[in-house]
Amino acid sequence: MIQKGLKGIVAAETEISHIDGAEGKLIYRGYEIGELTSAYSFEEIAYLLWYSELPEQKELAALKKELIKNRTLPVHMKNILEHLPKEMDLMSVIRTAISSEGNESYGWKPTISQAIRLTSLVPTIIAYRKRQLEGKSIVEPSKELSHVENYLYMLNGETPSKAQTLALETYIILTLEHGMNASTFSARVTASTESDMVSAVTSAIGTMKGPLHGGAPSGVIDLLDEVREAGSAESVIREKLEKGEKLMGFGHRVYKTHDPRAVALKAKLSELVGEDEWLDLALEVETTAVDLLKEYKPGRSLYTNVEFYAAAIMKSIQLDPSLFTPTFTASRMVGWTAHILEQADDNTIYRPQSVYTGKLYDKPSMI
Repeated sequence: MIQKGLKGIVAAETEISHIDGAEGKLIYRGYEIGELTSAYSFEEIAYLLWYSELPEQKELAALKKELIKNRTLPVHMKNILEHLPKEMDLMSVIRTAISSEGNESYGWKPTISQAIRLTSLVPTIIAYRKRQLEGKSIVEPSKELSHVENYLYMLNGETPSKAQTLALETYIILTLEHGMNASTFSARVTASTESDMVSAVTSAIGTMKGPLHGGAPSGVIDLLDEVREAGSAESVIREKLEKGEKLMGFGHRVYKTHDPRAVALKAKLSELVGEDEWLDLALEVETTAVDLLKEYKPGRSLYTNVEFYAAAIMKSIQLDPSLFTPTFTASRMVGWTAHILEQADDNTIYRPQSVYTGKLYDKPSMI
């Protein structure tokens, strides 16, 4: 029996994460995601995914130091960024720049140090390219700020507010890893050939670029803009539901109940009430929408997904929609590299079969 897209086919064992769509749970290395976002930083959870355990203070300090050390782009990468066509999309820019990192120091087997370096480089590539296209001076990486603070600092040239940093850091933690999705599968397939980590990550970036995987939540942004302009969440949402329109940011293909990532984001953003208008608006829209969905679509259990609050965070930090998928990519570098390392530890090359459905011709007669 053919399973197109390999849906439902188990192709690997993993200790990295677990998704329970029926119960609405996402687990990283044995910890439920809400527990992690409520108490730990990006650096601590990245360490967990790479090393299989949460760090002690000494280990955390060493990781932070290594992340900071690897933030600065090498000269050859800056030269490449300066000469790429202006019309080249940002995901292709990231793919090209990261590919140029490949050299003889990356070989089989991949290492955690390689994972840390690649994770450190991507935010700098994004910020460098953004400011380059805007004609603004390049902001060099900070030697003091955290991973997420530094990303916002390099993008905008100023230290971000606590609310903005906390909101984006929570979102990034929630998107570090999400099982055997298309881009993670690409990374593992490439790694299974005993290719290097740069090549495997480049494969994943190319996959993430596709709109069916890494697309921006533009529909949610439009909804928030509409509500803000109208001044009434209920009137806008009720009108959409009356017309039979899909409410963007609600429901999920995998999670059949609450999206645990959205729950964790809401909990964190609720701590910031009154500190940012877009985050406040998102909380108001969600409450109104969930109530109206129960009225118009009883029994459907439609709740916010992670893209809903991602859109609010984008508006809060004034992140252009073109930067959403690149930011998602910067986050998912941790998950990809964790999977590459796991693949290398117990490797078997991926080699699925296919069914030939073409024509069969008779043997040509000899004249």
